[in-house]
Amino acid sequence: MSIVLVVNSGSSSFKYQLIDMDAEAVLASGLVERIGEQAGSSKHTVFAPPPSPGAGIATYLDATYSRELPIPDHTAGFAVMIEAFAQHGPSLEDRPPVAVGHRVVHGGARFFEPTLITPRVEVDIDELSVLAPLHNPANLQGIIAAKHAFPDVPHVAVFDTAFHQTLPPAAYTYAIDAALAESHRIRRYGFHGTSHKFVSEAAAAFLGRPLAELKQIVFHLGNGASVTAIDRGRSVETSMGLTPLEGLVMGTRSGDIDPAALLHLARRAGMSVDDLDDLLNKRSGLIGLAGVSDMRDLRAGVERGDAGATLAFDVYVHRLRAYAGAYLAQLGGVDVISFTAGVGENAPAVRAGALETLGFAGVQIDPERNLARGRGIRIISTDASRVAVLVVPTNEELEIARQTLSAAG
Repeated sequence: MSIVLVVNSGSSSFKYQLIDMDAEAVLASGLVERIGEQAGSSKHTVFAPPPSPGAGIATYLDATYSRELPIPDHTAGFAVMIEAFAQHGPSLEDRPPVAVGHRVVHGGARFFEPTLITPRVEVDIDELSVLAPLHNPANLQGIIAAKHAFPDVPHVAVFDTAFHQTLPPAAYTYAIDAALAESHRIRRYGFHGTSHKFVSEAAAAFLGRPLAELKQIVFHLGNGASVTAIDRGRSVETSMGLTPLEGLVMGTRSGDIDPAALLHLARRAGMSVDDLDDLLNKRSGLIGLAGVSDMRDLRAGVERGDAGATLAFDVYVHRLRAYAGAYLAQLGGVDVISFTAGVGENAPAVRAGALETLGFAGVQIDPERNLARGRGIRIISTDASRVAVLVVPTNEELEIARQTLSAAG
């Protein structure tokens, strides 16, 4: 039995899934959080096996077990996780993981595939923290703790940036002093790559068409949001850049902005570098425009006739259309457009607005299909549409598990 444990570690929490890769079914998942605080907590959910591969875990929920206790560090957090498996199942003795897969946000230009974690790789992840100071150090903490908990199995790093290593130089190069950019590793890296890869491959399989023949645009729309142009399975353009700040309007992030606006705020408003960082990452986007970061709250405001919410929604959709048009041009046409993540999967108004003006390119959304709810992959374009428009639930953990198993041998 091929069992893989997938870990997504943050600075004060980590999520995990235990996946049976023979059936591609989740056996258990959990969250350990408030690490380092006086009162930590853990949640462990056990799933009954689905009757067939791909049937989905939501229908087969077994039970969730929660507890509160001090969790001083990530090593203690993994001990809590192992205890939860021992008490509530599934037994790690009966179903031991053959490998542990780790989500790592930034791989820079060094990592372009799933990578067995060695001491040298740990040093590289640490050195790349300069490009992702909020993420890579936390990812590394999780790796160290997991290797302590599971010392006898391979550990594999799967990088958010790896899928975008196929970007051509014209797409990843910023037009600034070349020597300065090279010395400080300033270029576009892209993010959400694990999700974009999973969704593009799932869309091709759903349509029964070879991935190598398709031109695709994938919108990953959550609190963080990005869009990628994928030409025959390869990322050729993506909206996020050096950091996850560039590109689309997001829940609290600005996305694209004239750099001179920041110089203006520094000179005229006396804002420091840290002030500007806080503004762009935490006080911009939907929350900056409308005071809410959740699309459900924003749509409720629009339906009430709130002017701020309406403007924020219009700005959000305007940016989506702009990128859709740009990527149509970069690809020279498109066969498939997919929406994924929390907003992409659950906000019909966003999907309709983003593609409303693309009829000239053969894009036709069916209003009834777009409004219909569903758990799995579904098509929302009309039968006459030259472009297939899909809603594809993402599964980054499964993609990490697949890549982990391939790298672990």
